[in-house]
Amino acid sequence: MAGGFGGDGVLSERAHQYEYRITGYFIFACIVAALGGSLFGYDLGVSGGVTSMDDFLKEFFPKIYRRKQLHLNETDYCKYDNQILTLFTSSLYFAGLISTFGASHVTRNKGRKASILVGAVSFFIGAVLNASAKNIAMLIIGRIFLGVGIGFGNQAVPLYLSEMAPAKIRGAVNQLFQLTTCLGILIANLINYGTDKIHPWGWRLSLGLATVPATLMFVGGLFLPETPNSLVEQGRLEEARKVLERVRGTTKVDAEFADLVDASNLARAIKHPFRNLLARKNRPQLVIGALGIPAFQQLTGMNSILFYAPVIFQSLGFGSGAALYSSVITSGALVLAAFISMALVDKFGRRAFFLEAGTEMICCLVAVAITLALKFGQGEVLPKGIGIFLVVVICIFVLAYGRSWGPLGWLVPSELFPLETRSAGQSVVVCVNLLFTALIAQCFLASLCHLQYGIFLLFAGLIMIMSSFIFFLLPETKQVPIEEIYLLFQKHWFWKRVVGDGEQVGPNGKPGAQV
Repeated sequence: MAGGFGGDGVLSERAHQYEYRITGYFIFACIVAALGGSLFGYDLGVSGGVTSMDDFLKEFFPKIYRRKQLHLNETDYCKYDNQILTLFTSSLYFAGLISTFGASHVTRNKGRKASILVGAVSFFIGAVLNASAKNIAMLIIGRIFLGVGIGFGNQAVPLYLSEMAPAKIRGAVNQLFQLTTCLGILIANLINYGTDKIHPWGWRLSLGLATVPATLMFVGGLFLPETPNSLVEQGRLEEARKVLERVRGTTKVDAEFADLVDASNLARAIKHPFRNLLARKNRPQLVIGALGIPAFQQLTGMNSILFYAPVIFQSLGFGSGAALYSSVITSGALVLAAFISMALVDKFGRRAFFLEAGTEMICCLVAVAITLALKFGQGEVLPKGIGIFLVVVICIFVLAYGRSWGPLGWLVPSELFPLETRSAGQSVVVCVNLLFTALIAQCFLASLCHLQYGIFLLFAGLIMIMSSFIFFLLPETKQVPIEEIYLLFQKHWFWKRVVGDGEQVGPNGKPGAQV
């Protein structure tokens, strides 16, 4: 296996001394923090549904509404090609990618909890502005506040979950973020399905209900403990030990606490974490975690399908109600996939899920492209059987993505960075992720219009490239303590030539190759 490790992959001489049991306190902390995913998910689900509602289009985009109703002589791929409409969606992600650098400062200096609270407040303000919008400018401003909320939440929540979780179940715990994201998408689609029947203000209800997860996240966040890693980083050692004992359910935390303190001592010496990301010893984390995986996660085409699932299905000949209903089915498949990934990722590992699901996704995209090339054209209505086939294939694609690039796109980067660059690294992860999300959102409908079925072949080719990237460059990280991930790169067939064997200093101040 290229770049992998056998067994559990635990490399540290202290890792076997870690003890834990699952406590109610630990479960509460993880569930509340994971609500951050529901903000992201609810917006992903609600925005595509709202932009296909006639009442929303009539009020803000009358030209698109008239084009949709009059069936002008253009291919059905082009019904919704409008840059202002896509700006409504993508403005959130541009705001998120800028705000994540402010989130990095808050997360490192004030703690993960502080960023979670700031994200909840900003998302709440954005939801209120969107629900009460009177013009496009008010809509865009509301989306910017939502974007700041998502920038802070996506920066802090994956870190929080990875740092709170014991190494042996870190994969499952971190994927609570993906699970709540998927549940947010599903709930948003169900709400859209109902509010589409409420005229003329149903779309306002859909957008306004985003205040509910924001409120839950803020109120719950007030009672969250800070992570032991963050408390040690802030110099609050006594408090850190108490929290660690409480979340691990045991007082026998000497080994794990010693590793946290050692990692913190190294982190404290780093005055410029963003500059340190560029150091040779951090090159694997930069290339894989900060740049490669978050960019590739968006280049699967999955978020494009989620944004515009109602629009896509409507363009493919489904009615408005049927389009939203089809989106409910696909988002339900995403929730199912999240449960599958949570149950199995710590058993089978990250690489296996990436590679197996990537193969499925390529096959599905090729099948969709061929079907559309043969059966879908200018002004034609798809036969019912072909429509059902497309929904089934898209569901299989969603199941594959939902247990691989969806959750692992957040899990793996949050595992890779050492403590001294973790906040900065996660900021770059979120920034790159949201940049590509925004670009895909802004370009997808225009690309669908011009490339037609070829857009799905383009995504299939990109998945082939990213699967090769994973196969050759990503070592297996399952069950490796988070402060010892760097050791994997010193043993990796390729990365050891970059970082050197022992060139990177470990948390205890000695060469990392001492294992």
